[in-house]
Amino acid sequence: MELVLVDRPGMPRAESTGGTEAADRVADVLLLVAQSNTALGVSQIARTLMLSKAVVHRILRSLTSRSLLQVLPGGSTYMLGPAATTLATKAWSQVDLRTLASPILKRLRDDTRETTTLSVLVGDHRIYLDQYESPQEVKMVVELGTRFPLHSGASSRVILAFLPPAFTAESVRQLGELRSAFDEDAYRADLARIRERGYGVSHNERNTGAASIAAPFFDASGNVTGSISSSGPVFRYGEEGHEDHVRLVMRAAQDITAALSGGTSR
Repeated sequence: MELVLVDRPGMPRAESTGGTEAADRVADVLLLVAQSNTALGVSQIARTLMLSKAVVHRILRSLTSRSLLQVLPGGSTYMLGPAATTLATKAWSQVDLRTLASPILKRLRDDTRETTTLSVLVGDHRIYLDQYESPQEVKMVVELGTRFPLHSGASSRVILAFLPPAFTAESVRQLGELRSAFDEDAYRADLARIRERGYGVSHNERNTGAASIAAPFFDASGNVTGSISSSGPVFRYGEEGHEDHVRLVMRAAQDITAALSGGTSR
């Protein structure tokens, strides 16, 4: 019988190629926000797309009402919303990232004998896209497709560490509301260590009894796209063999980055 640990939960304006001008403008705004590394305000969107602020306001209101966009705290800048996350999740399922990463994920599972997971960034959340389960009786098992915040867990934080500052600020705000004794300085220092070392760890962070070592992977333009992790019960993630385990996870992440860039890892 198995005992498992389950973890749940500047762009030029395009020429019109058909459809109405209004529809083209809505698509332009949505694509601009989706492709930006930072949250955008009305003035910047209007200037970039050469639209009036009044038009941009109407479009943002419409997209926000349908949860395709959301307003960041403060009410002046916009980023992708939950409905866009749903669309992105569907898009990820239709591309071959899972096929591309599958042999890398399987090799990491075989080398570590722990469950390996593939996560992708979708809007301001992370989802598990794939996993290879550990052959051991006590193991970590995740639920694919579930949305997780970026502020907690190694798989999330290694993505957050390489995102624009607005994402960190939002994570800090959320954690401040969730934890009465939240130490913002220590949290930001941990993100800096992740950027410096290229990996992150967590031990029983969401009270799942699990530990994880995770590393980010990037697309051909150098944008963080997701993370790969090796996860298992806390008692198997002590100091012995820790460095070898980290090297295996980082190598897997580097191999995915290389595959997304059409090259090979060193």
